[in-house]
Amino acid sequence: MAGGSQSSEFGGRHGPGLDEINGPFVLLLSAIGALGGLMFGFDIAIITGAGPFIEQQFHLNPVELGVAFSSLLFGCVIGSALAGFLADIFGRRAVMIAVALVFAATSVATGMADTFLNFNIARFLGGIAVGAVSLVAPMYVAEVAPASLRGRMGALYQTAIVIGILVSYFINYALRNGGPDAWRHMFYTGAIPAAIYLVLMLMAPETPRYLVRKGKSDKARNILVRTIGERAAIAETQEIEASLQEGQPRLADILKPSVRIPIIIGFCLAILIHFSGVNTVIDYAPIIFKSAGFNIDAALLSTFVVGIANLVFTLISFWVIDRLGRRPLYIFGSIGMGLTLVALVVAVLTGHFTGMVVLILVVAYLMFFASCIGPVFWTLVPEIFPNQVRSSAMIVPVLVQWFANGVVVFIFPSLFAGLGQAITFGLLAAACLLQALFAFLFVPETKGRSLEEIAQQWGRKEG
Repeated sequence: MAGGSQSSEFGGRHGPGLDEINGPFVLLLSAIGALGGLMFGFDIAIITGAGPFIEQQFHLNPVELGVAFSSLLFGCVIGSALAGFLADIFGRRAVMIAVALVFAATSVATGMADTFLNFNIARFLGGIAVGAVSLVAPMYVAEVAPASLRGRMGALYQTAIVIGILVSYFINYALRNGGPDAWRHMFYTGAIPAAIYLVLMLMAPETPRYLVRKGKSDKARNILVRTIGERAAIAETQEIEASLQEGQPRLADILKPSVRIPIIIGFCLAILIHFSGVNTVIDYAPIIFKSAGFNIDAALLSTFVVGIANLVFTLISFWVIDRLGRRPLYIFGSIGMGLTLVALVVAVLTGHFTGMVVLILVVAYLMFFASCIGPVFWTLVPEIFPNQVRSSAMIVPVLVQWFANGVVVFIFPSLFAGLGQAITFGLLAAACLLQALFAFLFVPETKGRSLEEIAQQWGRKEG
């Protein structure tokens, strides 16, 4: 592809060609930022295997079990609400360093909890760190990656989440025979990824777009030179400066069509991604498999198999997200998830809700989510907001997705026990199909476009 076509595909008017991009350096920065997702995935999934032990330790009923599983998620609401403002004041890098320290401390505190109340307090505080990293880490990746690689680099974040989930599943299975205190050791291990993340973030630079916001254009240009070459770095710095000329964001800026429209899109996607049920499968997989006839050992092993499948299909997203685009993947993945949930309903109604059938359908469900929905959500949401208000506007979809996540995870045990398997899976299937319809009608395509070009699209709507 030559001339103007290449410029359009690989970063817009001033975008670098592929030969100008320092791929290894871009990959390094993106991978370091994305590793925040490993802590995210680890902490939301470690309770999957710890749950049965906690249930026995504290003698929990279905409502209390929902509290144990969701307390972290409601902490995430607070963390995501604060992170954008803190990232604007102190920088993306500083917030992620603080997150690593809090995550390590709360992992140890959760394992040491002697009462159900203290357990939930520690999980809630840990959730503040996870919520913060869920906003700042994808923002960091979006701001250091050039447009032509941003989809794949954004997929690194989802990959890190999935690796964190898989690691927690492995730890759960490895420690399953560790006695009544096995769950404590499961949580203690969370300090390890936190320490790794802390060391790596101490070596990482701040993002160019934040540095320009703070009047440090020379430092920003130096980083851009190392990522996209000198010619493109000069033009990119000028484009960022132009996009930030309106000054500091105000509350009134959120009401502009250039921000309001992407906020509405992000808000709806954030609700639908969790009402479609992915975290109920991740968190309650052992309970689902036990209801299908597996004993606890087989249920935990099946959960580990699900984690491996989740990782494999997430890796596939690297080859499709910048080729097929965000919108087609979201539509296709949502329909696929919905159909597998409908198949689970049929299995329940026909008496075929048995171990291997359920395992195959759960793996198929995660295949569609991991290769399509998960990577696209965390890549698309930071992309659609203008530079001027990205960190502030990102609060809305990230906060909403954590709240929706917490609600679904909290009520799932009661729904599963009260309404039954068929109705529960049917409700999740309906949400998947609604998600596909919403993506078809409203989700824009952002593949191969610079963040500034995407912002200009909303600006034209304002005019």
